[in-house]
Amino acid sequence: MGATYLTKPGGSSGVEWLALDVRSRAAVAEVFEGFRPEVTVNAAYRQADWASTADGAAYVALGVSRVGGRLVHVSSDAVFSGAVASYDERSVPDPITPYGAAKAAAETAVRAVVPDAVVARTSLIVGNGESVHESFVHALATGRRDGVLFTDDVRCPVHVADLAAALLEAAVRGLSGILHVAGADALSRYDLGTLIARRDGLDASRLPTGRRADTDLPGPLDVRLNCTATQQRLQTRLRGAREFLTPPDP
Repeated sequence: MGATYLTKPGGSSGVEWLALDVRSRAAVAEVFEGFRPEVTVNAAYRQADWASTADGAAYVALGVSRVGGRLVHVSSDAVFSGAVASYDERSVPDPITPYGAAKAAAETAVRAVVPDAVVARTSLIVGNGESVHESFVHALATGRRDGVLFTDDVRCPVHVADLAAALLEAAVRGLSGILHVAGADALSRYDLGTLIARRDGLDASRLPTGRRADTDLPGPLDVRLNCTATQQRLQTRLRGAREFLTPPDP
């Protein structure tokens, strides 16, 4: 198994770590020619960098097309504007931010170069205390950071283990096309933060709230991925945050 990195290798054992800057078409081609993977999962992105998010995805797709194998490309709910109640796998991207536009362009490139690739759109990713959102909630609840959790910014949070299992299943089974891999619950960032605080024994009443609509932050407010069709294709069950953030009974 191989994995790539930009600045430093990860800590997983049994993995061949390969230095790679996906912004370089030549570097991507060299890695593919040398490693020749049977399955490639592309999760590379930088929100403020078109070259990493869009061009890099195109170069990875070209690498797969050159040496063969399957491609699973990780996309985002940022490709949607939030103008409709929910988005299913047939929905056409209508991004309203540069990052969303880069993700949409990446989808187009991947599907054009590797028509049988999987494009897996996901949402806010939550882990076992290690995600950015969880760290932010902890910092707010303990007074280590200023800020607010928006009550009008809605997504469908997914557990990182569910996302990883779904991507692996899609690769192993040779699925193709667009998948929506998000959680079953649509929650505001404040509601999600409350669940995290309660799971971790923090005082949820200390979490400050605000409305994103009252700020000048760009981006959609309410984006809900409908995963019904995807769930019918996957054996992996995509749990809602109310389930995976509820502590088990003692």
